[in-house]
Amino acid sequence: MSNLENHFLIAMPGLKDPFFQRSVTYICEHNDSGAMGLIINQPVDVTVEGLLQQLEIVVPDKSKALQRPVYAGGPLARDRGFVLHSPVDGWRSSMRLSDDMMITTSKDILEAMGQGKAPEHYLLTLGYAGWDPGQLEQELSENSWLTIPADADIIFNTPSPERWKRATAKLGIDVWQLGPDVGHA
Repeated sequence: MSNLENHFLIAMPGLKDPFFQRSVTYICEHNDSGAMGLIINQPVDVTVEGLLQQLEIVVPDKSKALQRPVYAGGPLARDRGFVLHSPVDGWRSSMRLSDDMMITTSKDILEAMGQGKAPEHYLLTLGYAGWDPGQLEQELSENSWLTIPADADIIFNTPSPERWKRATAKLGIDVWQLGPDVGHA
């Protein structure tokens, strides 16, 4: 199995897990220790501004940019925030994922958002999705997921209700015509 970092996992239409049904997950890390990713198309009922206020981060000016939703990044550590963003260095806890993507987990990026100094493009999630060693590969062999290289335009510029459909369209097939059975030639 190839490394799936900087790829999307696209839930197959037959995947019935309520947390992952019709999800698109950006894979941040995939190695011998397992995999970690963030679901990018499941908004929760809180805005970035609302979350900043809950964290007692001062938001001096009401900004339209802070009215964007926060997302359920996955079922694990739902009390931790993860910010996928366009490359901007300077945060305490950041990691470059690709030429056009970084992840930051430190509070200083949230404080900057409150001050209107957010990266140009960002998506904030609470929680993450994780797989033990071999688990993701097993799920792929069971036909639970499709994979494609990640696309920053889908993450940052596509409305969340359209991300699954847009990601599946990049496959060049009608995903609804795929069956749930696994076949081997």
